[in-house]
Amino acid sequence: MAHQSEIDERVRVYYGGLFDEDARLTTRSAQGPLEHRRTQELIAEHISTGRVLDIGGGTGIHARTLRERGFEVVLIDPVPEHVTAAAASGVEALLGDARSLPFADGSFDAVLLLGPLYHLASREERLQALREAKRVTRAGGFVFAAALSRYVAFGANVLGRSVRSDAALRALWEQGVPLAGDRFPAGHFHTAEELAEEVADAALEVLAVHGVEGPSGLALEGVPADRTDLTEAALVLARATSAEPGIRDFSAHLLAVARVG
Repeated sequence: MAHQSEIDERVRVYYGGLFDEDARLTTRSAQGPLEHRRTQELIAEHISTGRVLDIGGGTGIHARTLRERGFEVVLIDPVPEHVTAAAASGVEALLGDARSLPFADGSFDAVLLLGPLYHLASREERLQALREAKRVTRAGGFVFAAALSRYVAFGANVLGRSVRSDAALRALWEQGVPLAGDRFPAGHFHTAEELAEEVADAALEVLAVHGVEGPSGLALEGVPADRTDLTEAALVLARATSAEPGIRDFSAHLLAVARVG
């Protein structure tokens, strides 16, 4: 397992210049708009007004959508380039870390944690981020916590390739440990059940864990973003299978919806 300080630095380098996070959710492929729309739908099922903290909010795609719906949004991210881009688009944005938030207890009606968990290698680090999200959310408010599917990560490394059995693949399958050498600075891959467990262990009430894009989301990775017909079809399937055990793990992204007691 990589040391967390190494992953933190790789996150800054990756998102600071190697990868365009803004394009990922908008123009890179049809998968991005699918992920964005379905995530926003799941959020809208639980909140309709208030103050929202977007932790690890990148360039502000989700923050801007929420602002357009009338929310007051604050974005915090560890990548300076993301903070600059978000602020330039009109989002209140500041540099910071999910594990130590510069906000008072109960400052927000809802918190989005849509990226940090899958860049944190140890369970304790992830619990720290979840506890911080809970701390700054008022009683009765909501926390939306995303993770990357372990099944999808495993499939990406074995399907269509020569069959192999080694300790690294076993660690990925059994423990969610990323394979060494990947450009993406992953810290951990979750199962839906493990994500629910960690959120509950942070003293949050888990309402559901959803597969965001649904089982056809991965197919849209190679489809142009303007194929809205295919996005709409994928949305129908994603909605129908969203919380089905097993099927939800075929989504690249998992989303836990939790409430603060």
